[in-house]
Amino acid sequence: MDHTPRYALITGASSGIGERFARHYAALGVPLVLTARREQRLHALAAELRARVPVQVIAADMAEPGAAQALVGQLHDAGLRVRILVNNAGYGLPGRYRERDWFEHARFLRVMIEAWTELTWRLLPELRASGAGRIINVASFAALMPGAAGQTLYAPAKSFMLRLSESLSLENADAGVNVTALCPGFTWSEFHDVTGTRQQMDRLPAWMWLDPDQVVREAIDAVERGRVLVIPGWRYRLAYAVLRHLPDQVLLGLMRRGSRRIRPVD
Repeated sequence: MDHTPRYALITGASSGIGERFARHYAALGVPLVLTARREQRLHALAAELRARVPVQVIAADMAEPGAAQALVGQLHDAGLRVRILVNNAGYGLPGRYRERDWFEHARFLRVMIEAWTELTWRLLPELRASGAGRIINVASFAALMPGAAGQTLYAPAKSFMLRLSESLSLENADAGVNVTALCPGFTWSEFHDVTGTRQQMDRLPAWMWLDPDQVVREAIDAVERGRVLVIPGWRYRLAYAVLRHLPDQVLLGLMRRGSRRIRPVD
């Protein structure tokens, strides 16, 4: 019997939801591989969590070409085998589409589409071989809505993540691999500080904000139960139940007004 430890690999683990995933899996006794750009923060988190589980740190910038291949190479060189993959690395790129240089869009698309899809492709054989592989793709409630002005590529990228999660679930259930797309609404984290939209986000009512620990708990429970889609928070689940039945033109009108309120682009 193979007793090699099977790790949870968490991308974007230095802060926010990724950090909370690391803490929750450590509490469950799952050894960790943490990756993100900010190596110093990863080492600080790893030093804290090593009291519970083995933790490895691999600094990587998923916006760089070849980052996914290099990351998997480092994993295998170190003899680390992955059973749980949390594709969390991501960010927002506020502003009108044509106001950003294409170089910025290209880096965004590498992180939000190319890197995690390649990482998943490269790790799928060992996830399947484990007999109980788990993939959590951190998408967004935006994946369930029409695109918004001022975050032009964000909703399309998250929608892609949701749809690919569904396909991967169908293709890999036979090997015991559960795939879940996590679609949270607004969640307390550094996300909006990094994108420079904190002032706009602070205009939202308190009830719209989710606790990141709640988000992570619901995601882990969902992937263990084999649920493909999880929307944390009853308010967002209720909103989705209502919004999905509205005509497209009504939804677009709602997004137009919402974009003006919290993401001014003029």
